[in-house]
Amino acid sequence: MSDKSGGGMEKSLASSAYLTAEAFARDKAAIFHRQWFCAGREEDMPAPGDHKILDIAGESVIVVRGKEGALHAHYNVCRHRGARMCDAASDARWGVTLDAGVIGRTMIRCPYHGWSYALDGRLLAAPQLQDTPGFDKSAFSLHPVAVETWGGFVFLNLSGETAPDFAAGLAEPSRRLGNYPLADLVTARTINYEVQANWKLILENYNECYHCPGVHPELTAIVPAFKVRGGIDLDWEAGIPHREGAFTYTWDGTTSRAPFPGLSEEEKVRHKGELIYPNLMLSVSCDHAAAFVLWPLAADRTLIECRFLFHPDEVAKADFEPADAVDFWDLVNRQDWAVCERVQSGIAARVHTHGYYAPIEDLSLDIRRYVADCGEP
Repeated sequence: MSDKSGGGMEKSLASSAYLTAEAFARDKAAIFHRQWFCAGREEDMPAPGDHKILDIAGESVIVVRGKEGALHAHYNVCRHRGARMCDAASDARWGVTLDAGVIGRTMIRCPYHGWSYALDGRLLAAPQLQDTPGFDKSAFSLHPVAVETWGGFVFLNLSGETAPDFAAGLAEPSRRLGNYPLADLVTARTINYEVQANWKLILENYNECYHCPGVHPELTAIVPAFKVRGGIDLDWEAGIPHREGAFTYTWDGTTSRAPFPGLSEEEKVRHKGELIYPNLMLSVSCDHAAAFVLWPLAADRTLIECRFLFHPDEVAKADFEPADAVDFWDLVNRQDWAVCERVQSGIAARVHTHGYYAPIEDLSLDIRRYVADCGEP
């Protein structure tokens, strides 16, 4: 893996890894179609029958809350002739309404020939076929998508029953963030950004602070330690200290919101961050969390769903107002997206074959190891 130049500089992934349709296709095949992919929050589907239709790297997936309360996920394709069961866009295009999708919050129906499925994917009815000798309904359940939850987040794996162990992959974040009530938090505000940059560039940018002094003056005013050696000497395990008198990510580093219950004294005045590959960036302060869910759209385009999470006791207060955190984060985010787009356009130059990581960017090297571990060349 090591490919060092002078001064301890180490080569990044090849420029083509961020630019070409072929590289993006490899990302989909090796990563998005095989690894656990964050797909939102449990709060999006609180009641039985609640559901979402998601596009996971080109694959349409139904996620639905079952009658017993568990989440189920299936490929959005009928086992009979392969029709999409939930596709409101197609109906709207032709100005029709088909009897299809999640019906009465109790079943999923295909509009083509009326095959119907339970919310857990079992075939319930195949009109004019179910009494046919030898027809076995149990052989025609929907194709499963594995679904798990952690900290209130929903994760999907398109590999279904062959998905890698979920808990093992979350062991370290679970330990580091064990005191934070992530599962209890609720989304108070969401901002969606469409960034003209490769998803890997965005993760690399999140994973280093060499760029912070020049790109984020407001952030480094709250966290001066980010100005020193790119933050590489900071103890992320213990949390990152703010400037004197500051304890959260807002314009002045303070807030009237109460700290989350259960935090240690250090966690009440420090910040922690996690990158959960391949598409969840999580930053937690004592009173709120900013969760970034990346939806890669193309080699040079990524939708970023940024959720601002707060404790429900604070949200329920009559004077609750999240703008001090949301507006601060929005500025920091837009600064990041602007510089990521500059990198995306710059590496397309014919003279650029790869970049370099400085020694103080060591954490950025994780993306190379992660891609290699997922089986990409």
